[in-house]
Amino acid sequence: MATGGEVLSMLCPNTEWVIYGDDFDSIQWIKGEQITKAEFDAGFAKVDAWKAEQEAKAAADKATAQSKLAALGLTADDLKALGL
Repeated sequence: MATGGEVLSMLCPNTEWVIYGDDFDSIQWIKGEQITKAEFDAGFAKVDAWKAEQEAKAAADKATAQSKLAALGLTADDLKALGL
């Protein structure tokens, strides 16, 4: 589950803010463009979707690497034994 800080980092990368907790009312806007409560609330789903994409990409990259190792007759344990 996304945090309020993650939402603000994604939606307001060039804005200075402080947040105490994960609710819109706890945001203190310091400098830059502010977002609405609706945008903030919708941002939680956006961050969660982005995290899911990143995890899926990492899993796909790992599967690709493991299949390449298998084609060479190696396993991840073989690489660990070699210190790689």
